[in-house]
Amino acid sequence: MFCYQCEQTAHGTGCTEIGVCGKTPETAALQDLLLYAVKGISMYAHRLRRLGVKDHDIDVFAIEAMFVTVTNVNFNLPRIQEKIIEAAALRNRAKRRYEEACGQARHTPEILNGPAAWIPGGSLDELVKQGVLISIIKRFENFGQDIAGLQELLTYGLKGMAAYADHAYILGQEDDSVYAFLHEAMDFLTIDAPTVDALLGMVLKCGEVNFRVLELLDAANTGAYGHPVPTPVRMEPLQGKAILVSGHDLKDLEILLQQTEGKGINVYTHGEMLPAHGYPGLKKYQHLAGHFGGAWMKQRREFDAFPGAILLTTNCLQEPKASYKNRLFTTGLVGWPGVPHIQNHDFSPLIAAALAADGFAEDAPERTNLVGFGHNAVLGVADKVIEAVKNGAIKHFFLIGGCDGAETGRNYYTEMAEKAPQDCVVLTLGCGKFRVLDVDMGDIGGIPRRLDMGQCNDSYSAIKVALALSEAFGVGVNDLPLSLIISWYEQKAVCVLLTLLYLGIKNIHLGPKLPAFVSPTVLNVLVEKFNIIPIGTADADLDAILN
Repeated sequence: MFCYQCEQTAHGTGCTEIGVCGKTPETAALQDLLLYAVKGISMYAHRLRRLGVKDHDIDVFAIEAMFVTVTNVNFNLPRIQEKIIEAAALRNRAKRRYEEACGQARHTPEILNGPAAWIPGGSLDELVKQGVLISIIKRFENFGQDIAGLQELLTYGLKGMAAYADHAYILGQEDDSVYAFLHEAMDFLTIDAPTVDALLGMVLKCGEVNFRVLELLDAANTGAYGHPVPTPVRMEPLQGKAILVSGHDLKDLEILLQQTEGKGINVYTHGEMLPAHGYPGLKKYQHLAGHFGGAWMKQRREFDAFPGAILLTTNCLQEPKASYKNRLFTTGLVGWPGVPHIQNHDFSPLIAAALAADGFAEDAPERTNLVGFGHNAVLGVADKVIEAVKNGAIKHFFLIGGCDGAETGRNYYTEMAEKAPQDCVVLTLGCGKFRVLDVDMGDIGGIPRRLDMGQCNDSYSAIKVALALSEAFGVGVNDLPLSLIISWYEQKAVCVLLTLLYLGIKNIHLGPKLPAFVSPTVLNVLVEKFNIIPIGTADADLDAILN
């Protein structure tokens, strides 16, 4: 195997024996093959669209299949195999429709090779062998490090975009132009001799389309549950039976809250689900009791200590311990061998497991954290913020956000918040918030110095606030007293970075280390054009930013 799609990839160069995430070589091969199959589908779907023919089933399948291959989503070989077989059937359907459409338009069908002509093997072993044969290592040999790395940068951006698009679709928001671009880009990735310039152009277009996807996701979340409002969240448990919900999916949480109402079970959020407490449509449930634990990478210890049932939605799954594996359930696209999977939002097995577990014996001392500062809440007090900047009460804004992770060096983000001067405001976003959540920062004239803007799924909020402040002050975003201090781990963060680059935002401090798939040549281009800055020490970076 070879995989270097996440920040924690082995030795900073690539996982070759087993993934740091727990992905086996067999899982890696099947995920590579699933991506290859989606390319084959997209080759036909892209050409069909040129002939005025669309297939919504294929569009939705493509985003789901891409999401399956995101880091820490699905490790279950038979379920990935099912997706591959489904992809082959849809590829055949797309091919048939393409040939029919060409005949009706009196065109000669283009003969497509590679992914479009791939024929799946029958057994799981055969599929794994085919996955090994189309490994990225082959493209290193054919195209070199720069081209292959840019292809991976685009691929990872598309994976992140597909994940966000899937979240929006689940809540009824979609845009046909997003599906069109996904097929166009996946088709582009099959070109035999791509150029660096063409790849960079497609990478930035991915950032542009993802900006629309983030807008859709914001409309989906706020349309379903209302705009987040500042809300104190209990961070310690209450006595009683309990369910813990991790991941990102708000609809799963809503349906679970509906099914547990009146059953004497307290529901807690974990990880990126913390911002759910700010949504009026979710906080109305009195048994949404609070939050338990920190970021995703602490789950093995925290799930072990949680005396109830656990639900994992979307990404951020780690290999479960035997001690809680029988209390852990997955849903949606998530999967791990031997872990029961919830189908069709029937949470009765999860509820039964919660009732059978011990639950918390007593109330813990109360401790709260404030969430709910989405763009609507922040812009609602924009006049106070602007006045505070004009009169010098607020000198600088730091957006400290992105993905948290287990790698050393992430204490940098805590130090940035701790050492930021008292006239600075810190905006947090994504699970990177857990690095600064316990820093006591106070307020400036009634405005909290730490404002949490939500999940990584809520990146649109931070961008919208930055653009609104830019307009209010009559300057470009890069001229605002705003610095982006970004931590990344997986492909959703990669896609948000591409959106920031598309918007022309410069001077982004990125860490804890730079992506392994960005070659020195490509990095030089990004530094020259966007001045991407690898993080240093908190003291040195603060001094450079403020002075």
